[in-house]
Amino acid sequence: MTSVRPNLHPDHPLPRVVLTDVDDTLTWEGRLPSATLVAMERLAAAGVALVPVTGACAGWCDQIARTWPVAAVIGENGAFTIEREGRHLRYRDWQDEGTRRRHQAWLQKVADTLLRTYVGLGLALDNAYRRCDLALDHAQEVPPVPADTVRQAVIDARALGVQATASSIHINLWLGDFSKRAASLAWLRRHHGWTPGEQPGYVAFVGDSQNDAQMFETFPRSVGVANIRAHLPSLPVAPAHITQAPGGLGFAEWVNEVLMPC
Repeated sequence: MTSVRPNLHPDHPLPRVVLTDVDDTLTWEGRLPSATLVAMERLAAAGVALVPVTGACAGWCDQIARTWPVAAVIGENGAFTIEREGRHLRYRDWQDEGTRRRHQAWLQKVADTLLRTYVGLGLALDNAYRRCDLALDHAQEVPPVPADTVRQAVIDARALGVQATASSIHINLWLGDFSKRAASLAWLRRHHGWTPGEQPGYVAFVGDSQNDAQMFETFPRSVGVANIRAHLPSLPVAPAHITQAPGGLGFAEWVNEVLMPC
């Protein structure tokens, strides 16, 4: 049963850090709405560090780190963090290159098994740009696969010995102990000296799907964009605030109407 956490009213209305999912949280229908980019720019101008925490591939994360108003990007569900150092980027990988290569061979075997078992799933087109995980497409370039099928494929993947989670478009497979939560906490300790339980309003998290469950549990100041409603029955802890609008439009709504009313 999902527990509902009351919304927080911190001493300072603005969090110091906003962690956010990307697909269908900052984007909507495959694009970044202009209103979302403006909201991100408003946060940056107010001194709020924005850190996307996503299952997206390294190639896209590199582009985000270079061109969006962000402090860092955590990609492939925590496999690496890209940090800005002036005009340059620095990658912090959770695993070394040799480990990543060994893992890829096993991940491909698991993916082949799932693709034979579940008709409709496909290999994500961005796998060529991934460093640590492997993604199966269930709703991006392929016709949407039923939610029950996606859930069972995740269960089967875990039974085959890999980590697995589903976003709104992909099933991500990986080996190792990295996660969105672990990488986010490592970045927060490194740059802000922040740990869970301290100043709960300091960090906010925004997400949209079941693979954000750990983040909703960890960060009390949490927000779900409207499309999170379909996933509420399967979340151990519901976000404290849910927007009226979906995806990036909901993110902009939260920034403009809750954090910084115009």
